[in-house]
Amino acid sequence: MASRKFLNGFSFCAGPPLCGNAGLVPRQLPTIVPTPALPTVVHLDADAFFVSCELALKPELRGTKCAVGGRERGIISSASYEARACGIYTPMPTARALQVCPSLIMLPHTSGLYSKVSRQMFDLCETLTPIVQRNSIDEGYLDLGPCGFTTEVEIETHVRQLQQRLGDELQIPVSFGLAANKLVAQIASKLRKPRGFVVVTPGTEEEFLAPLPLGKLPGIGAKTEAALAAKHGLKLVRDITSRNDTELKAIFGDGWRDMLATARGVDERLVETEHDDAKSYSQQETFSADIGDFSEIERIAKRMVDELLAKIRADKKRVRTMTVKVRYPDFVQEAHGRSLENATDLEAPFYALVAPLLRAAWQQRRPLRLVSVKFSGVDDEPAQLEMFAQSDEKRRRLADVLDRLNASRGSAVVQHGHQLAKRRGAS
Repeated sequence: MASRKFLNGFSFCAGPPLCGNAGLVPRQLPTIVPTPALPTVVHLDADAFFVSCELALKPELRGTKCAVGGRERGIISSASYEARACGIYTPMPTARALQVCPSLIMLPHTSGLYSKVSRQMFDLCETLTPIVQRNSIDEGYLDLGPCGFTTEVEIETHVRQLQQRLGDELQIPVSFGLAANKLVAQIASKLRKPRGFVVVTPGTEEEFLAPLPLGKLPGIGAKTEAALAAKHGLKLVRDITSRNDTELKAIFGDGWRDMLATARGVDERLVETEHDDAKSYSQQETFSADIGDFSEIERIAKRMVDELLAKIRADKKRVRTMTVKVRYPDFVQEAHGRSLENATDLEAPFYALVAPLLRAAWQQRRPLRLVSVKFSGVDDEPAQLEMFAQSDEKRRRLADVLDRLNASRGSAVVQHGHQLAKRRGAS
């Protein structure tokens, strides 16, 4: 039986062993048989992710006009498709959204929920292939090359099964685009939302893109799309591929070759499982009503410290610098930062910096609209031996237990004492 081997996208059937004198018998060459290219690059894009996460907890609201965001002075960060049909979009100021759609149901952000569901979503993807690129909290790429699928039908079947699992186990609707490269897969995934499923057969990329509006191409926003139509008559992707090189250079300058390649669906980027390490960690909160109470702002900042340090520990990092920023109602803002001598992943050293940094930033004696905390000076080198290393290790083990407990519940079920102050005062 001839054995099947693979080399650079081609397969060949090796003939039977040669016999006799190799110098007298002509050597049998392998028969080259091109294997068909397959749509092994998959882009997944969760549909209205924040809202979908909240609706998984509140299924009775499915089918309603709802959105996630701040009730009074925030913005819409995610809207259901029913709400979008009424003109709600992101990022739209909440006040404007309630004018456009008075029956809109506003849902507050649930702390820790979205990152937890995102991890579960991508973990399920890794049951299909080990090559998963997590681009953001709600979208990424899969490379099915290592899976050994031999037909487009087989690939489609397995990806549809994954789509079904995400819906059944997480109650999260996800749209998929399947193609030979990342560019086309990404465009395909966004065409038929929600729960879209579009397969682009390799070799048909230019044909697939040709009738689409230019705004479907990455890098072409609404203003650029309008300008290209008004000034140059470019409305569809095929309008780019139909122009000659001189015309394209006059329109797009030195980037005309890249634009032409994009319009033809050419993309040689690989699906990468590695990602750049975070250079900083930050969190901010915009208040529904201005806050002038120092102790309340300090409590909020310390809560941010708690939540950010949990993420830093999860990434196995340590940080050295903390910056506190405040913003007044007229959007004037000030920030002050300070660095520790040694990087750490524990809250205690930073708690002592919160009040001094807040006072340094909050110079004007008037209420605040926003406060934020940022950690930088990220370090992933082994910690230096210190005099109190044993005490720190005990704190670290305790913090790890609390992190895992809170992560398993999707919210802060165990809190530090300063987070309970407001609750006790209100009772």
